[in-house]
Amino acid sequence: MPSGRTVLPAAFAAVFAATPAFADECKQAHAIYADPAGVYELRFEPVGSEAAVTSNHFKVTIGKTRLSLDGVVMQSGEPLRANGIVMHDCPTGDVTGAELEACTVWQGVIYTVDKAGRVGLLQAEDAPAAERVLLPGFGPSLRASSAWGESKAKADSSDVFEFKGCGA
Repeated sequence: MPSGRTVLPAAFAAVFAATPAFADECKQAHAIYADPAGVYELRFEPVGSEAAVTSNHFKVTIGKTRLSLDGVVMQSGEPLRANGIVMHDCPTGDVTGAELEACTVWQGVIYTVDKAGRVGLLQAEDAPAAERVLLPGFGPSLRASSAWGESKAKADSSDVFEFKGCGA
């Protein structure tokens, strides 16, 4: 058997072994999710600072558009809950409440669902990735936001995002 025939399968195995196929093999900070239609992608990224007030960061991208929405999660409330905010083109620096409200696409508690169907709260970035992430009311909120319209989001989104892979 020529040596090239054994190297290629080994190379493929190395590539696939480097990317966890299951949520529990991936950290939440690197988890990638998609809505059932595959139009919306929710991609978590490391927060980057232990001193940050946020517990998770993520981006939501929409199909064949250049639109990217920024998401943050803060543990707040009594009892503590994973409260998320998805924003579109928010100004930076010293902003007013009205400016922040105008650029907020969605806000609410982020829930997870495991393989057994148990509902929980999104965990910190160093926890194993969730099987499913729920953003209750995300679809209707998106449709009513500044991120909806010409050259922006035009396809409805589910509130449920399924684990699809693990990023770098």
